[in-house]
Amino acid sequence: MAMLEVSGINVYYGSIHAIKDVSFQVEEGEIISLIGANGAGKTTILQTVSGLLKSNTGSIMFQNENLMHIPAHKIVSKGLAQVPEGRRVFLQMSVMENLELGAYTQPKSTIANNLEVIFEHFPRLKERRRQVAGTLSGGEQQMLAMGRAMMSNPKLLMLDEPSMGLAPILVEEIFKIIQSLNKAGVTILLVEQNAQMALSIANRGYVLETGKVVLSADAKSLLNDDSVRKAYLGA
Repeated sequence: MAMLEVSGINVYYGSIHAIKDVSFQVEEGEIISLIGANGAGKTTILQTVSGLLKSNTGSIMFQNENLMHIPAHKIVSKGLAQVPEGRRVFLQMSVMENLELGAYTQPKSTIANNLEVIFEHFPRLKERRRQVAGTLSGGEQQMLAMGRAMMSNPKLLMLDEPSMGLAPILVEEIFKIIQSLNKAGVTILLVEQNAQMALSIANRGYVLETGKVVLSADAKSLLNDDSVRKAYLGA
């Protein structure tokens, strides 16, 4: 059984059919990438998995439990966390306060240890732990958003456009951190406009067009697929 198995979900925004019978799965230990143009439905899928949006059909099985009727605020405690597009850190709060908020589902006795683990992956956050989040750079805010999600001790981490608005050198740093989290045992579901970078670290990928999965394969095959290269890799 896959860690996450999404089967036949359909999501509407009013009369707009945004997600059309989408199915995919994520095995434990994998990095899975969802790629596609703006408006393809990538973010909508993540929000549906995390309970922020609801599907009219299908199932979302996470570790053998159907999440379809579980409120979003309870899904985090199941071991699934999302880092939203645009980071959305609490700008007026300190780095430490943001991180501590991410641990709201965890016993207090585990927070200190979790912080040490986060600081190992994100040493820059340790340096800036007393700094107000709104004064951090874009890359540092992305690290903080990821660290905050990791404080919930997730088994599956969903990342929505982690490279958005970042300089190329910071994009490389963020993707190295994603790989280090995966090697530490965190399964990753990655939505990313930078398809080249996403597929370069992924095990498998799904290509979305206008709310539908039109292609799925191992990441290397997608990188070498002419249609994918022309549409998403600028080749």
